[in-house]
Amino acid sequence: MSIVPNAPSDLPRTAGELRAAGYAPRGVKAELRENLLTALRAGTDPWPGIVGFDRTVLPQLERAILAGHDIVLLGERGQGKTRLLRTLGGLLDEWTPVIEGAEIGEHPLDPITPESRRRAAELGDALPVAWRHRTERYAEKLATPDTSVGDLIGDVDPVKVAEGRSLGDPETIHFGLVPRSHRGIVAINELPDLAERIQVALLNVMEERDIQIRGYTLRLPLDVLLVATANPEDYTNRGRIITPLKDRFGAEVRTHYPLEIPDEVDLIRQEADLVAEVGDHLFEVIARFVRHLRESPAVDQRSGVSARFAVAAAETVAAAALRRAALTGESPAVARPVDLESVPGVLRGKLEFEAGYDDDADQDGAGEVLTHLLRRSVAETARGRLAGVDLRSLAAAVTDGHPVVTGERVPAQDLLTALPELPVLHEVAGRLGAEPGDAPGRIASAVELALEMLYLTRKLAKDTEDDRTVYGS
Repeated sequence: MSIVPNAPSDLPRTAGELRAAGYAPRGVKAELRENLLTALRAGTDPWPGIVGFDRTVLPQLERAILAGHDIVLLGERGQGKTRLLRTLGGLLDEWTPVIEGAEIGEHPLDPITPESRRRAAELGDALPVAWRHRTERYAEKLATPDTSVGDLIGDVDPVKVAEGRSLGDPETIHFGLVPRSHRGIVAINELPDLAERIQVALLNVMEERDIQIRGYTLRLPLDVLLVATANPEDYTNRGRIITPLKDRFGAEVRTHYPLEIPDEVDLIRQEADLVAEVGDHLFEVIARFVRHLRESPAVDQRSGVSARFAVAAAETVAAAALRRAALTGESPAVARPVDLESVPGVLRGKLEFEAGYDDDADQDGAGEVLTHLLRRSVAETARGRLAGVDLRSLAAAVTDGHPVVTGERVPAQDLLTALPELPVLHEVAGRLGAEPGDAPGRIASAVELALEMLYLTRKLAKDTEDDRTVYGS
């Protein structure tokens, strides 16, 4: 949980000071619209940390905000829907005034609950003002089967009734998430998972802006932007957005996975928490691997291949490199292509395969698909990054008596000293971002990619036994 900063001391502290300073009430949708326009005109990025949506999703989302629409993001798992919704809070004013002590975030010059109206009438310009940070005005709820109307809208508070108030008194209500987000943003993840009767409770909130609890209606002009996420209904089969509620969302924005390899690489680099150094060429291998999985007929594309898979793959490769460094005493820990072999076995469970690839009758079908696509990704990356490099001298050196051994117990220096001094090794290292004075791990990672390319193009043989791999004739 982020720490909420303290409000500046020079802000108005009473309704009278607030009125004198010109803080007129403004709707949350107007606030978002004006702040978005300010960012667009200034050329600043209103969506920090969002990768690959610049020309597709973000223009649609910006138009929906400018139109003042409630929004539902529709897309497969791991497409950044929740991350995108959380950036909406950055478009709110940093500080906004609220009535101090009020149960919901009412503007001091525009109270809406009976209690706050009474206090405003009694205190007038002396009504105390507190300041709420933008981070407190974004509320998020994961739709689960046990979510109740009371969670979202509210319920009668038995404690207030026990204090002597009448059961029909509006002040006996304990407000739920939506009313408490008055003048803010409410995000509901996986909206179709809400039971239909719970979705019905949102209808009046979105359209008529009133609240119905336990048989009586409390008219509250709520000022809320409601945003939601949903997976395609043809995959989840757990529920649906009821038609009247779907009709009340002004915009449905479809998300997608990164369309370009560089975007996928940027996303992995941004999100992965790496415990060892991973070179750009290995990031590209992982990005291509994920791309091929998303296009493979063996993988259930209705469930998708989450961006979290790519992030977990990079973290697994880094962990394999760190383990190898611990076993060999190598420092710093630098990932090499041999560490990619850990990805299919560890992350296979994060994928869903079509029938016939991952059942009791054929336990190796899915593994073969993953191994094939990973090798294909390595070959494409090596072919692109080493295009124009003549590797024949390297292949000749290996086949003429200089076999190269790699594996989780082979230090980078041992891999390099197995080869004679060859000008092509410097060229390979340079193409992959390694300098002559770099740590042996960085140079070995580049050389190993070249050796793997020679194997995949049938210029070298490769024998694997236990934890050792030998490139030779």
